Amino acid sequence: MKVNIEDLPEVTSRIVEEYSDYRIFALTGEMGVGKTTFTKAFCTALGVDNEVNSPTFAIANIYDSTNFGEIYHFDFYRLNNRREALDIGLFEYLDSGNYCLMEWPDIIIDDIPLPYVEIKIQHTDDNNVRDISTTLVS
Repeated sequence: MKVNIEDLPEVTSRIVEEYSDYRIFALTGEMGVGKTTFTKAFCTALGVDNEVNSPTFAIANIYDSTNFGEIYHFDFYRLNNRREALDIGLFEYLDSGNYCLMEWPDIIIDDIPLPYVEIKIQHTDDNNVRDISTTLVS
């Protein structure tokens, strides 16, 4: 679906509702497409009040949600191999039952427990519009 960036809060709220039974979300897309911007809106829809930032250097950020407890946000862009993801305790996060949002999940895609929701974000000809698709991977 074509989404204007201004409409992200409404769109992410619908995605949260549509996939309310799922907790693992893999965000894919090119550099600069808006994965972190999407995550900010998604976290707001989950009731996160604190600031949501890219965990590029920290690899993982934890946010508090008034509705869902801890929300885990990962950015695997800087990882060299899947072992580095495992070393941060990735499976403990994924098995926690809490929301897990992962940017650049390709390095660990085969390790993500099923089912999970893949969210693809793509550029369009309009700088303020993204093509966003969701797929349940099971």
